[in-house]
Amino acid sequence: MSLDQRSAARLAIVQALYQMEVAGKGLNEVFAEFESHWIGREIEGVQYKPAELTFFRDVLQGILTDQVAIDRQIDRVLSGGWPLARVEAVMRAAMRAGAYELRSRKDVPARAAIKEYVDVAGAFFGPTESGMVNAVLDKIAREERVGEMG
Repeated sequence: MSLDQRSAARLAIVQALYQMEVAGKGLNEVFAEFESHWIGREIEGVQYKPAELTFFRDVLQGILTDQVAIDRQIDRVLSGGWPLARVEAVMRAAMRAGAYELRSRKDVPARAAIKEYVDVAGAFFGPTESGMVNAVLDKIAREERVGEMG
């Protein structure tokens, strides 16, 4: 596993969550679509990097399994009582994926997970939105990884 492959998997996870929410696609449909048509392929002139498929599958499955608890935690830490439902769908996907990794993937350093999802948000939005993702994930990391975040 290379770090590039894991970064590519994280981008694919956010895109897959977005597809599931906006287009109403199911998990198996998204797995099939991303693994056969997106990951490691060129689409409309954009080269999608090879992604670590086991990581992609584990995180996506884990988010869906724990989504109610993840969403509650994100809602609680969002500043100013701004509900998760009002956050733009790609940002919501990045927050959910980052929260899942912080909660359930202790093999991933907290700061690395936060940076990766802030970078994903930054690829779609400006500094305000990526800063919001950073703030939410930092608060979750301080709850989930007390010893690591210091």
